[in-house]
Amino acid sequence: MRFIHTSDVNWGMVPDSDQAWGKDRANDIKTSFRKIIEKCRDFSVDCLFIAGNLFHRQPMNKDLQELNYLFSSIPSTHVVIISGENDRISSNSALLSFNWSANVTWILSDSPESVYFDDINTRVYGFSYHTRELRETVIDTIEPENDGHIHILLAHGGDQDHMPVDVETLAKLPFDYVALGYLHKPVEIVERRVIYSGSPEPLDMSETGPHGFYFGDINPITHKVQRLTFMDIAKVSYIPLEFDVTDKTSNDALVNRILGEIKSKGTDNIYMVRIFGKRSPDVRFNLSSITHEYRVVSVHDDSEPQYDFAAIYKEHPSDIIGFYIRKLLREDPNDMSYVEKKALYYGINALLKSQKGGR
Repeated sequence: MRFIHTSDVNWGMVPDSDQAWGKDRANDIKTSFRKIIEKCRDFSVDCLFIAGNLFHRQPMNKDLQELNYLFSSIPSTHVVIISGENDRISSNSALLSFNWSANVTWILSDSPESVYFDDINTRVYGFSYHTRELRETVIDTIEPENDGHIHILLAHGGDQDHMPVDVETLAKLPFDYVALGYLHKPVEIVERRVIYSGSPEPLDMSETGPHGFYFGDINPITHKVQRLTFMDIAKVSYIPLEFDVTDKTSNDALVNRILGEIKSKGTDNIYMVRIFGKRSPDVRFNLSSITHEYRVVSVHDDSEPQYDFAAIYKEHPSDIIGFYIRKLLREDPNDMSYVEKKALYYGINALLKSQKGGR
């Protein structure tokens, strides 16, 4: 039995909505999900498991029609879906009355139910969220029958407010495969058996690393997963870039280094830039030429001016500059907080400049 396992698609979401590329990111989510549908066709997949949060919010009828068209294009694949906290079932949910394609099963109940597919001897268990939070484990109460079927569990959650469950409980679940959703990064809790698929696309800048779906194959006789492959299909990645500077690094030199990395890794990706090290006190880094042209979502300048405080103090032992150094500089500068360091550096810089200006 061949299957694809995905979750947390969040169709309808606009990541980085405050950025110029926000609408493109919304389209990326849809493009990646369409790729999953194509893979179902290419790999002759028997089942597509969607473990919650297919939608970013309560879906409207037009959303359901758009997804149903995609599902109808893979009629030989059984599509089984549960709702997560984002697309939870409400009393007026369009999901309750929507007429899906014959190959689609959305398990709507908030208590565990199952659906059996005779052509592949597979029974799939699952339940949907009806509230934003779910503080009961639930899945540890589901016990499949000893009926010779392949047994699959779909579930969504994993923290205190969304189906709290620990690794030990997950490892003991008596299913041939457990398709989990909620975490946005792929995680194999139990190798080839208990799996978080992660989201097909990263949804904010904290979600670095690979994103995609799992493709698996369960032996019809042993009921063991004999193959499980993670497939990275994300159109865009969030990539952290760190640059070490010295007192010889100019602004142009740093800009060229950053541009080189962005062009090397791909201009469609989204970058978080961090600068660290010791820079010249006379240099202030300005990356506006990059942030206006490329997808840079954050810039953190943690570099520190390369002051020789001992030499400065030797020149100003009894004036305000010397007093300022004595007041703020600790014996071990590593014991100073970020704010204390900034106060010392900016203060000394201002005092030195004012003194030069007064001469």
